[in-house]
Amino acid sequence: MTLLHKTYGKGRVRVMCVHRDGGRHAVRELTVQAMLTGGFDPAFTHADNSTTVSTDTVKNVVNIVARETMTLPAEAFCQAVAQRLLDSYAMVETATVTAHETRWSRLSIDGTPHPHAFTLDGNGKSVAKVRMGRGGALTVESGLSGFTILKTTGSGWANFVKDPYTTLRETHDRLAATSMEASWLWSRPPADYPAANALILDSLLRVFATTYSHSIQDSLYRMAQAALASVPEIETVSLACPNKHYLPIDLSPFGLDNDNQVFVATDEPHGQIECTVGR
Repeated sequence: MTLLHKTYGKGRVRVMCVHRDGGRHAVRELTVQAMLTGGFDPAFTHADNSTTVSTDTVKNVVNIVARETMTLPAEAFCQAVAQRLLDSYAMVETATVTAHETRWSRLSIDGTPHPHAFTLDGNGKSVAKVRMGRGGALTVESGLSGFTILKTTGSGWANFVKDPYTTLRETHDRLAATSMEASWLWSRPPADYPAANALILDSLLRVFATTYSHSIQDSLYRMAQAALASVPEIETVSLACPNKHYLPIDLSPFGLDNDNQVFVATDEPHGQIECTVGR
């Protein structure tokens, strides 16, 4: 028997750092996964751990690098963790580090930003993922996970295949909502990761909100095109969007009409639409 693939590491390393600048503080919370490949075959095949780094040690490396570099953008932080693992352990061939950011927004009291009080930003999490080998960064990705958006008109679903299995009616005016998973692959680093990521998100949302959607497929392709046009340093954009369905309720048994006003909310089962668009 042959060991065809192996990797291991530490997941859900949750780290919060506070940067203090006098009385004004800033917070950063990341949930990190660091996965390694390399010369670890004996641990799998011969019960020999002599070349295997403990996953607890991997966690410690994440925390130490956080202490040193937590003010960096998530992409640069992931690169720093990957580089430290490669520099520290000769048996490691690649390190893949992923960080989901929990965003905290500064509270305002009577219109004045508070120096050390924050509220949780509930819509989605920023994601950075770096895969690094001994020759340097192999891939750098940024993105968003679980970013939920909705519009109440400007969306339809019509002219689709109809056969004896079809029960869905056509519509040219429906609610469109999704919990978006989005990622983009960098061909080269931008001057400012947070600014570039914000511009990409703005491009995605602008297309979603301001243009008619013939389908989620139609919207996703044009959203990705806009993101690629907005930031030249990205190579591809991948979007995965499950439909969050809001279905009109039939109120006719009660002598009432329902002109797209009252809906039942459900996301089970849901349509799953995914695409990757490149230059």
